[in-house]
Amino acid sequence: MIYELALVARPEATDEQIASLKDMIAEIAGQYEGEVLLTDDWGRKQFAQIAKNGATHGHYVYFIVKGNNKLNDEINRRTKISEDVHKILLVKLSDIDAEAEEIVKKYKTPHSKAHNGSQTDELEKGGDKDRRRFSKRKNCWFKQNSISADWKDPKTFNWLVNEFGKIQPSRVSGISRKHHRYVESAIKRARNIGLASHLSGNLTE
Repeated sequence: MIYELALVARPEATDEQIASLKDMIAEIAGQYEGEVLLTDDWGRKQFAQIAKNGATHGHYVYFIVKGNNKLNDEINRRTKISEDVHKILLVKLSDIDAEAEEIVKKYKTPHSKAHNGSQTDELEKGGDKDRRRFSKRKNCWFKQNSISADWKDPKTFNWLVNEFGKIQPSRVSGISRKHHRYVESAIKRARNIGLASHLSGNLTE
């Protein structure tokens, strides 16, 4: 199985502590018949909304990991008892190990320095940047452009969240019910990991 994992370390975490977290994930993957396919250090970022414990910043590290069906349980267990981990998001990407190379190849996000980009880059080059905001379309924007909402790619969903944090309904946005479910899931994940606000349209910096 292939998973994507985002860890948010405490903002005061040292380079040694961040390196230790990376080593921990590599160790867990090795124990469960897998490996870390990609590690991407996003660095220290400001949360889109102040956390419950009052924290305003965190150090983000992103992984794509392969392993058996027990890998996710161990990652959740180890990260929960780690004093250096503030937030965690673990998402299954595929059940098929053969898709690993393609998944890693397609990875990009505006939050990354090494893999900076968005699914919408090519569309914006073609002048489609503002067409997403047109309501009552005949065709779903996501389906038409072969794009899916992604929690780590705010350009795929931020245009569907208003200034009060409310998600536009599909009858207004014109997207299909299927992709609207993807949008809701992506936004919830982005909010849980601190990349988007629950109360406004703010995004992390």
